[in-house]
Amino acid sequence: MKIKSTLMLVLMLLLSSFLTGCYGGENKKTATEGTPNQSEGGAVETASEQVLNLVEGGEVPTLDTLGLFDALSSRTMNNIFEGLYRLDESHAPIEGMAENHEVSEDGKVYTFHIRSDAKWSNGTPVTAKDFEFAWKKAINPETLSTYSYLFNDIKNAAAIQDSESELFGKVDELGVKVVDDNTLQVELDHPVPYFLSLITYPVFFPQNKEFVESQGDQYALEVENLLYNGPFVLDSWEHEVGWVYKKNPTYWDAGAVKLETINVKVVKEAATRVNLYDTGKIDLTEITSEFIDQYASTPDYNTLLKPEVFFIRMNQQNKYLANVNIRKAIDMGWDKKAATESLLNNGSVPAYYLVPKEFAFDGSGKDFRTKYAGFNEEGIEKAKEYWEKGLEELGVDSIELEFLSYDSEERKRVSEYFKNQLETNLPGLTIKINQQPNKQKLALESSQQYDLTYSGWGPDFQDPITFMDLYLSEGPYNWSSYANEKFDSLITEAKTNPTDINKRWESMLEAEKILIEEDAAISPMYQSGLAQLKKPYVKGYVAHPFGVFASYKWTYIEGE
Repeated sequence: MKIKSTLMLVLMLLLSSFLTGCYGGENKKTATEGTPNQSEGGAVETASEQVLNLVEGGEVPTLDTLGLFDALSSRTMNNIFEGLYRLDESHAPIEGMAENHEVSEDGKVYTFHIRSDAKWSNGTPVTAKDFEFAWKKAINPETLSTYSYLFNDIKNAAAIQDSESELFGKVDELGVKVVDDNTLQVELDHPVPYFLSLITYPVFFPQNKEFVESQGDQYALEVENLLYNGPFVLDSWEHEVGWVYKKNPTYWDAGAVKLETINVKVVKEAATRVNLYDTGKIDLTEITSEFIDQYASTPDYNTLLKPEVFFIRMNQQNKYLANVNIRKAIDMGWDKKAATESLLNNGSVPAYYLVPKEFAFDGSGKDFRTKYAGFNEEGIEKAKEYWEKGLEELGVDSIELEFLSYDSEERKRVSEYFKNQLETNLPGLTIKINQQPNKQKLALESSQQYDLTYSGWGPDFQDPITFMDLYLSEGPYNWSSYANEKFDSLITEAKTNPTDINKRWESMLEAEKILIEEDAAISPMYQSGLAQLKKPYVKGYVAHPFGVFASYKWTYIEGE
């Protein structure tokens, strides 16, 4: 990376330290497994058959990078497409389609140079125009991406999406310029310390305009309706059954890719996944709490702490939940530690925060969670005090609330535990659980047709702001009518004025304190753990803690 001033170099070094902080002990171990074993002669000791067998819990919802809204799609896209930058084995952004870039002295203009050997799977070059086309399409009000707000740091992006702005719909005003086929210039509204990490997310991937338009409404629906520019291509896709990756021979770094084939089965039942693993039909699988004791002592078992936090949203359109004392009572009125240990038992830990631990670090390497380990940990007796005070303020002696929840067995158990704890500890409270499949649950949640809802968030890039801006009063995912001017001011300052790194950090810490300790806008539940089984011959499998979640580029099957 070329920086045009000493000041900017110092800043970027600090940011680099911040962005590449550890993800945690187990994940750090996983990342380092990306280096293949070497013989004395330097050859990689791989098996003759490079085939990996995996399972997923459901069908891929979409393979259109602009239609992305879920982790499974993101993981799949990361392995068949590639952006300007991608995440490496230690989760830091490294060159992808771009072979290098420069940043202006003020940190607002990035110039990316696309490598000459970047190609689509049909042999045509990947050019700067492919990025321009995809990015403008993502923010166009007529073709708006679910993640269009991630572009808002780019000049004019927010205004183009704002129906009250003079620039509404004028995508040619976006701060993106094609200098030539191999040069893309991006102008930001303000310096963004996590910009390289941000653009590793699939919504920033390129699309070939000619091909996309030739496919019309069939684009991305089947393997033949896609062009690929990543380490793998999709060879087949049998909906609801599974799909097959094949190594992409046109990928610029194909020499680094060892796997020839990846077979993925859709298997929804946890017991079936474990049986497939035991019989050697698959090489890696996540396991749920009922199997932990059976496998915890085996060498194939490991747990990871993910930077994913689940929490209860409280809809402040509800007259009872508009009362801060009722919200505080609900947040403090149940035993989070017991839920993680007895119900999840997969490495999850109780959360009293929104920004996870072992995820984001300042310039000195200090965890974001160091100053405030958590909030509202006073316990059930304090919850009862808030409850009585809230009932008195509302002039009622009982409250009935609906709890919107997922339909999986594991989440059902947690929901029932939450209900039983609160109904026992907060006299007069009745909770009715409404279990819904994920798609229907999201529809109800986003339209605020709920009282309480079991929610979660995993980061799109490595910065606390990816969690904190969820609760801006005008934020696209503020699905609970929460509004606090001080919170908005702190988060807006952190987003738009990042040059003072320490001040930015303090602004986000103070905003989180307001969100949870003062306003109890949410009730944090737990930070997710992942318990999995992995065959010892699978090497170089990289589980990313954010954004794209997994890379198979460096994975290989070790020889005997």
